[in-house]
Amino acid sequence: MTERALPGERGVVHGKDGRGGGASTPSFALPDGATPGVPADPRPLAAGPLTLDWGTRTYVMGVLNVTPDSFSGDGLLAADDPVAAAVALAMRMVEDGADVLDVGGSSSRPGHARITPEDETARVVPVIRALATALPGTALSVDTTSPAVAAAAVDAGAHLLNDVWGVADDPGMVRLAAERGVPIVLMHNRGEARYRNLVAEVVADLQRALDRALDAGVPWDQLIVDPGIGFGKTPDHNLALLHGLEALRILGRPILLGTSRKSTLGKVLDLPAGERVEATIATTALAVEAGVDIVRVHDVRENARASRMADAVVRGWRPESWEGPK
Repeated sequence: MTERALPGERGVVHGKDGRGGGASTPSFALPDGATPGVPADPRPLAAGPLTLDWGTRTYVMGVLNVTPDSFSGDGLLAADDPVAAAVALAMRMVEDGADVLDVGGSSSRPGHARITPEDETARVVPVIRALATALPGTALSVDTTSPAVAAAAVDAGAHLLNDVWGVADDPGMVRLAAERGVPIVLMHNRGEARYRNLVAEVVADLQRALDRALDAGVPWDQLIVDPGIGFGKTPDHNLALLHGLEALRILGRPILLGTSRKSTLGKVLDLPAGERVEATIATTALAVEAGVDIVRVHDVRENARASRMADAVVRGWRPESWEGPK
């Protein structure tokens, strides 16, 4: 039996005679050397002693600010011995559930005082070196926009680069990540908060950053994205971006989120930085639901507990002591 042509097909006959169906429609094969173009679930990533098995649970990154002027009031340079203070705080964070420790030596708060790469290196390298000795089983990250500082930090024991200007055109940081074989977090940022379509533009900017990193030689599996809450965005932008976090999953890369103690939380609740832990916890729980993989926080114990509870509901995570099927 011969089938009739469908409307609009100008007499194309469908059936089993070889002239119709899929055989009548041309298709394209992948060009030589092309990737499939449809990202699979992110594969596990080794960051020094830690293997990040994406999707199984949310990882917690503890913030260590080796600065005198942190917006959150936790700058460790105010201590008599900043290195000893950093190690003590880091050990407490690890005990409280931190998987990664993020060391920064240059404040990113609005109006911060700029410092030279040499001064920034002098702040972070002794701390990273001390942490590598005191906590050899913990992954260490360096929060910097300077390739020179990042290189010195990797030499001192850092396993991960965290670039708050990951969408910038300067290829220095991604080239370093490629050369040293270390993962890198590419964070979204803008000099001015100008957008026509906020979430779509953040996704597009991050995709361009991923492409630049790949062109520089960074392997796909070593790239992490961060929407950059509080960077080049108004409070309303930040809230809208938090509402649309799940859209970042289209990038096919693990997502890091940093909302801890930030000003938008303070504006919503009219609270100073030191009293924003509950607001941070709320964003952590929402982040887990949206598919975020790492939360970067100051208050580790509270956020680690919140993320584990959310993970149990959203991702099926169970503690090792759980009785019965996990």
